[in-house]
Amino acid sequence: MGERIEVTDPADPRLADYRDLRDVELRKHLEAEHGLFLAEGEKVVRRAVAAGHTPRSFLMAPRWLARLADVLERHDAPVYVVSEALAEQVTGFHVHRGALASLERRPLPPVEEVLAGARSVLVLEDVVDHTNVGAILRSGAALGFDAVLLSPRCADPLYRRAVKVAMGAVFSLPWTRLPDWATALPDLSARGFTTVALTLAPDAVPVEDAVAGLDQVALVLGSEGHGLSARWEQAADRRAIIPMTAGIDSLNVAAASAVACYVTARR
Repeated sequence: MGERIEVTDPADPRLADYRDLRDVELRKHLEAEHGLFLAEGEKVVRRAVAAGHTPRSFLMAPRWLARLADVLERHDAPVYVVSEALAEQVTGFHVHRGALASLERRPLPPVEEVLAGARSVLVLEDVVDHTNVGAILRSGAALGFDAVLLSPRCADPLYRRAVKVAMGAVFSLPWTRLPDWATALPDLSARGFTTVALTLAPDAVPVEDAVAGLDQVALVLGSEGHGLSARWEQAADRRAIIPMTAGIDSLNVAAASAVACYVTARR
């Protein structure tokens, strides 16, 4: 069981892992340098620990100690007990879910390991918003996808906001980054996947037609602003569109992923 340590000074250096959580650039630098990530809320903390991530420490208000007692008892990581007002001073926002954990990152698995046995895969190119990445992983996990591959510039699935939006799906759905962005889609085709790009290209067909009867499918989604690059759009085996009305030609990438995952899961 980790030691319970009451902290009353927001400048206490032991709280460094939890400082300034709204500063995205600072957090990306700090988390990469120290190999950590944060989980927020009881459910997400439980899922992160259950997935095998080693806690560095916990930060929580007194009322959460009993709720997470079983988790705290299984680990030697210190438990910093703070008032909710002090937690807000340290993190920069109101921690309404009451509990935070700092956990060790693990090395990313190779693409081969993530794709082993997979039939349905999501491939993301330059999706830079953490909320969108978290929502896409959540949809993929909920609708039976087996893996997610991210281009080098995609937002970090282990960033606190992404983890929170995904409700811990980042711990259950295998994912990794693509080491070679340029040849990613041909490489997937060579592995037996039919790559289906969600795009407004002139030759795009309804997504239900594009995925019908396929065994191994890789749905390919692009960035929030410009969508897929010309390279990935042209390299895909098929191009697909979600038919729409009322003069609207596209959905937010997270919403589009949910629709496409639903259709693909029922192919």
